[in-house]
Amino acid sequence: MNIVRSRFAVATLLSLAPLAQAQVAETKSLTMEGARQVIAAAVAEANSKKTTGVIAVVDNGGNLIALERIDGTFAAGANISIGKARTALLFQKPTKVFEDIVNKGRTAMVALDGFTPLQGGVPISVGGQIVGAVGVSGAASAQQDEELAIAGANAFESGPPAVSYFPKDQVKAAFAKGSVLFDHSDKYMVHASRREQSGMSEIHTKDADIVYVLDGTATLVTGGTAVNHGVREPRLFHT
Repeated sequence: MNIVRSRFAVATLLSLAPLAQAQVAETKSLTMEGARQVIAAAVAEANSKKTTGVIAVVDNGGNLIALERIDGTFAAGANISIGKARTALLFQKPTKVFEDIVNKGRTAMVALDGFTPLQGGVPISVGGQIVGAVGVSGAASAQQDEELAIAGANAFESGPPAVSYFPKDQVKAAFAKGSVLFDHSDKYMVHASRREQSGMSEIHTKDADIVYVLDGTATLVTGGTAVNHGVREPRLFHT
């Protein structure tokens, strides 16, 4: 997954020496794919909190890459979220820092050009280097603006989800009882059921069935019209 792109800045220093000397600096910036990942994480956080918001993502130069406005968010949230993201990027600090400074009396800061000292902007770092920033406006509160922004900025820190492994004896025991192997009910569950002979047809509206024939042969029939069928409760995974 390419979430950042590299840029090279080259400055050649001419001198009377036989060979010119060159200095090269490498910078990294968020890509469109990375920006989408940030927005997806922020939207997921908004959905979990049942709130609204506009999420803006900028690259390492403060240029807008992507913006998403959740249905029901006020229109002005777009410009505000962009301002928050750019402020967090250019100053390399969460915008709450500047809102707190202004609230403590340093109101002259609000006169800075393109400065949005409102909570809800967070820099995005990859490998210890700031590659962009995310700004959120229009959630239920300023605190939620920041929580959504933090969720987006942390999209790369969590890494890929961990892989779960189950001991052989635990799997065998679950199949022997036809019981639940793994229960993460708020997201999904894995049920280890078995068939040793012909039985009632089943309709699974949201299950994903993975069938293994461990001994002998089996015929699996799908489609058509079910007769005397059973309906399973919706589960994401069913084995």
